[in-house]
Amino acid sequence: MLSDSLTLPAIVVGIDGSTAALRAAVWAVDEAVSRDIPLRLVHAFDVDDSREPHAAESAVRHVIAAVEATGGPVKIETDFIRGHPVSTLARASRAAAMLCVGAVGSDHFEPERVGSTAATVAASAHCPVAVVHGHGRPTPTHLGWVVAEADKAPDNGVVLGAAVEEARLRNAPLRVITRWQSPSSSQCAIAEGDRRIRARLARRLAPWRRRYPDLQIESIAVHGSILEYLAKNAADMQLLVVGARDPHRVSELCGPAGYAAIGDCDCVLLVVDHQHL
Repeated sequence: MLSDSLTLPAIVVGIDGSTAALRAAVWAVDEAVSRDIPLRLVHAFDVDDSREPHAAESAVRHVIAAVEATGGPVKIETDFIRGHPVSTLARASRAAAMLCVGAVGSDHFEPERVGSTAATVAASAHCPVAVVHGHGRPTPTHLGWVVAEADKAPDNGVVLGAAVEEARLRNAPLRVITRWQSPSSSQCAIAEGDRRIRARLARRLAPWRRRYPDLQIESIAVHGSILEYLAKNAADMQLLVVGARDPHRVSELCGPAGYAAIGDCDCVLLVVDHQHL
């Protein structure tokens, strides 16, 4: 049974004792402060493991210390719940403004399991889900681009809106990309295609530029897959915002291929959908 506090708005972070979960909590501080709501640390554990509550308390104390070290004026709440992590976090997400999880949990680096929990949580959550990568010392310092992929999906307006808000929150430049593949190898055809795409993006972004003239917004046309783009540019990114409508894409970005592209960077994957609003 869920704690009553899980029905109140908060930024929820799934805690499992992993470094990635600790990083997720530190990353989430600004999200909670900007909304003036609590940061809620949720640890779900196996009902049959009598040792787990003690390990959970130790893991959460470690995370609380890291969050307090940021100096962010955030209220911290904790919940220890017996149950499966995915189903527990899915229920907690019903009242959450955002759910944050580590890209790789405490269970690890079995190649076929990398990102499996994060992908399942992203697919089942009722709010935006941030999947936090990186291995080093967690830090609230934000560097690099916020990147959003513009396409024709129904939730793309929500994706762009979320990316704009995150860029403003983090005082970061925003890059909006559209991927395409030219049917011709002609350099003239490719250049003309790039020009048309940039013009189309400029029209879509014009309202955002008028609304937020101080926000740096760059639009580019990209050839190749999103994973190829990430492999080349993830080191210069702090956040990638994508829609939840394509579960294959989300699983790809959360799974081994996505981890190979951005796992060593501080880039965070934010999955949003129109149903989250």
